[in-house]
Amino acid sequence: MRTLRLAAVALVAVAALSACGGQDGTGTPTTTPTSTGASAVTDQPPTPSTAPTGPTSPSTPPRGTTKPGGPTLPPPVGATELTGTVVAGVEPNCLLLDGYLLIGGPRDVLAVGAEVTVTGRVQPGMMTTCQQGTPFVVEAARRS
Repeated sequence: MRTLRLAAVALVAVAALSACGGQDGTGTPTTTPTSTGASAVTDQPPTPSTAPTGPTSPSTPPRGTTKPGGPTLPPPVGATELTGTVVAGVEPNCLLLDGYLLIGGPRDVLAVGAEVTVTGRVQPGMMTTCQQGTPFVVEAARRS
């Protein structure tokens, strides 16, 4: 009976210690080298890629536009102008234009279905409740 109790205590201790394994005390996983010396892929944080900001070639569409069959390229840093049709987002009061979430701007101009031209700035790190689109802070808007 004593052996069974000792085995149960040892099992609980091993389980508790293994739950803490791989963490550095801050709650974040530590990177453990593999037998080849490389870190496991799952331990690496995602790294954002940046697109070049120089001039575009004829085969590359201007930034802020959609390449046929491809993703929407992010517009350059600074003021940007987008033109298109405003569509409703999945959440109430969320408006999108070409994959960008419109933040601010005159709501009488920015209505669902309206053809508009907006000027503003992309804010990819901005927190929103809309769950879709890259935030675009509207500085000016007009109907096209």
